[in-house]
Amino acid sequence: MTTLCTTTDSPLGELLLVGERSPGAPGGTALTSLSIPGQRGGATVRPGWAREPDAFTAIVEQLTAYFAGTLTRFDIRYLPSGSAFQRRVWEALDAIPYGTTLTYGDVAARIGEPRGAARTVGTAIGANPLLVVRPCHRVVGANGSLTGYAGGLERKRLLLAFEGVALAV
Repeated sequence: MTTLCTTTDSPLGELLLVGERSPGAPGGTALTSLSIPGQRGGATVRPGWAREPDAFTAIVEQLTAYFAGTLTRFDIRYLPSGSAFQRRVWEALDAIPYGTTLTYGDVAARIGEPRGAARTVGTAIGANPLLVVRPCHRVVGANGSLTGYAGGLERKRLLLAFEGVALAV
């Protein structure tokens, strides 16, 4: 299978989208990674990847609408990745509504783990390969403060501001 990639501009900087052809996915491409410049653990273009902007048209359109404030829920197919625990955490992220936040302990509770598993949940969230579209930016510290974001706290603050979230001082 050929890995496809493209870049697109955003208010966060140039985003790198990586995916695989998938006939059942909107636009025919299933996303495997969405990275922000300087992201800790973010993808970088590798030899053999095919640059195919047209394969990501539907995803880029959704990102554009999100940043314009007209899209609150993505309809993007992702290829499964990560451990079983990470996938449970990531599914919980996908269920956090636009414009709201949960704490790491809340996410732990939603997947049937004790609130004390917040650190383990945070590690799984930090491994999220799909920034922006899988909304890990909607998870905050127990006191409502901004903590941990692979793309940097300023970008997390910006994403939450796009969604109209009032942040704790």
